[in-house]
Amino acid sequence: MSVLSDYIKKEQMLKQLQEELQALESNSELQQELEFKDALTRLMTEYGKVSRDVCEMLDASYSAPKAAKKATSSTDGRKKRMLKVYKNPHTGEIVETRGGNNKVIQAWKSEFGNEEVVSWVIEEKA
Repeated sequence: MSVLSDYIKKEQMLKQLQEELQALESNSELQQELEFKDALTRLMTEYGKVSRDVCEMLDASYSAPKAAKKATSSTDGRKKRMLKVYKNPHTGEIVETRGGNNKVIQAWKSEFGNEEVVSWVIEEKA
């Protein structure tokens, strides 16, 4: 698609959206809702409240699930990785790690190869 045809298509879409917006602006129901929103915003400002406070006043269960979920989640929701304990048979060195980016493990893998180092796992813990 050429740049010109893309431009013409977007221009037509913009014109259509502007027409729809004008139709909405003349809608009396929309005008009433906008007036209500403005009045509510002024009232919340006058009393120092935010929308969350108003929602909690009207529905006590509004924020309870979100707050409880947020408070109990100490991580980003991912499952904790297994702790692997490696023992280098050449040096006797022991390394405990939950990930593959451990510097010592990476050095061992570059020196001895991935398959051999993986065979050095002596223990896996949850």
